[in-house]
Amino acid sequence: MYLKKVRKAVIPVAGMGTRFLPVTKSVPKEMLPIIDKPTLQYIVEECVASGIEEILFITSPYKRNVEDHFDQSFELETRLERNNKLKELEIVQNISKMCTIYYTRQGEPLGSGHAIKLAKNFIGNEPFAVLYGDDLMKSKTPVLKQLIDVYSKYDCNVIGVQEVDPSLVYKYGIIEFEQGDKIKSIIEKPSVEEAPSNFAGLGRYIVKPEVFEELEKLSKGKGNEYQFTDGMLALMKRQDFYACKFEGTYYDIGNQLGYLKANIAFALDRDDLKDDLKAFLKEINN
Repeated sequence: MYLKKVRKAVIPVAGMGTRFLPVTKSVPKEMLPIIDKPTLQYIVEECVASGIEEILFITSPYKRNVEDHFDQSFELETRLERNNKLKELEIVQNISKMCTIYYTRQGEPLGSGHAIKLAKNFIGNEPFAVLYGDDLMKSKTPVLKQLIDVYSKYDCNVIGVQEVDPSLVYKYGIIEFEQGDKIKSIIEKPSVEEAPSNFAGLGRYIVKPEVFEELEKLSKGKGNEYQFTDGMLALMKRQDFYACKFEGTYYDIGNQLGYLKANIAFALDRDDLKDDLKAFLKEINN
């Protein structure tokens, strides 16, 4: 049987980002910079490096600057060219050239399951990736590419997972394994005693289009919202899901500490910043 390529990705970015108020009153949390690049751009670059050709952002009326960032900026590009700032011009132009990006709005905040259901017409009858806009990965091989490799091996739905400290399982959707890397279930935020493992799902998924059939039938779940996890759990009853135990470091940009850690980690990778940053960190530690 012909294995369909994963060409499309859906990235929900409609959340309010209340944990980062007041800055998120005017700047979407996904657009907060990791040094000098929005978090969301790193995620788009991960998609492109993994072979994704088209991306759909699920936005809200308050996320216009997401669209502006990935669009062409004629006035800015003209000024940079006029001032012979060709390096900066190339950086700006490359953003809009990375891949084809589409947008649709989630009119009201009804949860991740409702947001992803809006992608049904965009996806059609293809497998697709789902990435959350506040889950940032730092890795040699793009994390999404690692998931796609598992999909290609098993012709299955895939969830990106990593081990977390057993004392922190209550913060995550924890994976219950059936055999090997095959997934039996996902337990949302279990107690330490109830957790079937310490492997957590961390914001990267490959799902087959049949998930839309399950999302259409969803009832409201946690937080009185439609949850994408509930849709996957329903699909698990008739399709295989496998875990991709990906290599890389996960940063939860949805909280302040995760955001600060990501900025430091990415800065330490830059030749123009790392030495001065190391000196500063050593200075404030004394």
